[in-house]
Amino acid sequence: MPTVLRTAGYRFYFYSRENDEPPHIHVEWGDKLAKYWLEPVEVASSRRFKAHELGEVRALVLEHRDLFLKAWHEHLDD
Repeated sequence: MPTVLRTAGYRFYFYSRENDEPPHIHVEWGDKLAKYWLEPVEVASSRRFKAHELGEVRALVLEHRDLFLKAWHEHLDD
């Protein structure tokens, strides 16, 4: 489960065997979890995040999208 980025209390990561799904990133903040598709950036699922928090997380995903895509392809592409 490679961690790609830690910022503002958030941890952004993906699982090593998720290449059967489109590129995405998981987000953890305390006991809150979310998953965002990266192409296009959209929330795929969330637990315990409030709507306004998901907007903040989406902004971080957009800001770091290129980093997440690069890490995804370097780690998961054959």
